[in-house]
Amino acid sequence: MTVPPEEGLSLAQDFPEATYEQWQQLVSGVLRKTGATVPDASVPESALTTTLADGIDVRPLYTRTGGERDEGGGARGFPGFAPFTRGSRPEGNAARGWDVRQRHTRTDAAGTREAVLGDLENGVTSLWLTVGEGGLPVGELGRALEGVYLDLAPVVLDAGAEFGPAAAELLRLRGQQTDGGAAPDSVLGADPLGYAARTGAHEAASELRREAAELAARCHGEQPGLRTYVVDTLPYHEAGGSPARELGYALATGVAYLRDMAEAGLPVEAACGQLEFRYAATADQFATIAALRAARTLWSRVVQACGAPAYAGAQRQHAVTSPVMMTRRDPWVNMLRTTVATLAAGVGGADAVTVLPFDHALGLPDAFARRIARNTSTILLEESHLAGVIDPAGGSWYVESLTDELARTAWAHFQEIEGAGGMAAALHDGLVAEQLRVGWAERSRALARRSEPITGVSEFPLLDERPVEREPAPERPGGGLPRVRRDDAYEALRARSDAHLAATGARPKLFLAALGPAAAHTARVSFVANLARAGGIEPVHDPVTVDADSAAEAFSGSGARIACLCSSDALYAEQAAGVAAALKAAGAARVLLAGKPEDAERRAEFLGAGVDEFVHAGGDAVAALTSLLDRMGVAA
Repeated sequence: MTVPPEEGLSLAQDFPEATYEQWQQLVSGVLRKTGATVPDASVPESALTTTLADGIDVRPLYTRTGGERDEGGGARGFPGFAPFTRGSRPEGNAARGWDVRQRHTRTDAAGTREAVLGDLENGVTSLWLTVGEGGLPVGELGRALEGVYLDLAPVVLDAGAEFGPAAAELLRLRGQQTDGGAAPDSVLGADPLGYAARTGAHEAASELRREAAELAARCHGEQPGLRTYVVDTLPYHEAGGSPARELGYALATGVAYLRDMAEAGLPVEAACGQLEFRYAATADQFATIAALRAARTLWSRVVQACGAPAYAGAQRQHAVTSPVMMTRRDPWVNMLRTTVATLAAGVGGADAVTVLPFDHALGLPDAFARRIARNTSTILLEESHLAGVIDPAGGSWYVESLTDELARTAWAHFQEIEGAGGMAAALHDGLVAEQLRVGWAERSRALARRSEPITGVSEFPLLDERPVEREPAPERPGGGLPRVRRDDAYEALRARSDAHLAATGARPKLFLAALGPAAAHTARVSFVANLARAGGIEPVHDPVTVDADSAAEAFSGSGARIACLCSSDALYAEQAAGVAAALKAAGAARVLLAGKPEDAERRAEFLGAGVDEFVHAGGDAVAALTSLLDRMGVAA
């Protein structure tokens, strides 16, 4: 039939409108069936709430209530207008996509040049070069950039304390080509406070700040379009910082640099144009999207408070896929992580995106890894058309709420740093280091308990995977904030297993004593086998099932020193005591039981029958695996 345009077509018109209360009742009913614990019975969905690292609660459902936006842009405004939540430019990335920026850290000019030219010929649009200590010597910059048209390809320097000589060399090279101007969006990479965070060289950073401000003043007059500073949050991210902490530190650092440039004679409006902000993009896509949007909103607020025109608060953002999330084991999974992180960076409105190669944690990337890295952006831009819509997440009640909450939390962190005397003082006095230490300790507990799983490492690891070997990467300057990775604790366990394998020809083993039919024991066998492999321990599940009569012989032939009972609670009550006794008689040094008996009397019964400890979901996997390796005689 033909539907008149003015009437439209409502597919839901014949159904009653659902209410939030009805949804709550349904949630409550499902939770009762699963036996889940509900913290607040009046709000049953509270059992489904997730708490992020910054103490922000993520609810399972967001509604229009409290999230209304005015028509025509509302509180968020339009892209390209303050507060820039929706993007720093009116056209966003829709016109040309984001800047595909590849990082290069080789110390030899020939190898760098080969990699640089290969990238530029295959989709990369700007270069990020590590120069000076731990990177390419400043004097070799010309050889490395031979054949690169510097008026077309922006170059971003990362030179630490040598940003002055590196900047002079880059400008000299550019002066030998065409009119001597720098390519738009080139960045000289001065970040004195970031250098102090990396190295602990606080006294040197003070002089570097003066040098950077003078350089910015010269560049403003002589090199339009060139930026002097990078406000880099990677030192804090790599030390275990949370999104809100990183945003707070970025604001404090940016304000410090504005003050430095003001002392050097630059007006605030011009000083803002000398800054580029660098943020980490993680596989937590919604947190990344919200963080980039919140960062623009907050910086707009800072700039307007400084008395600059509203348009000066448009923040230039460079997103880098997180090095903290990159794993050394099963590194191929890093391709998936960086794809999600790149998607989030693009949706969040980043102006430039660097995809770290999947083998980043192993050393210098090879040509294949660089190709996959640059093609990640190419596919998202050219095949997925991700940049075709400006702020595609805008209007999502969840994203808008998360943006607001991150902004509020980050602003509180910023005020705390300013109250402590500013970013330089907070770094020098150890406030930043202590905040990051506490935050990483909290996150480490989640990693150890696998409530934050790491695919291929703490979940579904492959013991027999062939190691991926790469040329060692140059040693980067250190001495300041630590560098951490999510896989650190598990990597230490796997390294112990690898050394044991090299010394003895076999990995440490754990015998899985499965009781009853497969339907009864499969779930817990899978759980324990997965847990054991995360620590480099080989699970032995042969035969498929045992009882009190067959357990001793099976254990003796397994080559293991420790056994774990796996079955249902009902079969534990019938058989666990007898099988545990048989295992102990066969020489088992320890007998574990998969599960967590809630009844204290039942726990005592198992312990009295020969079970030494229990392993269960939510327990400290790192502590349990460390204890197992110790008892198996695996050297630390």
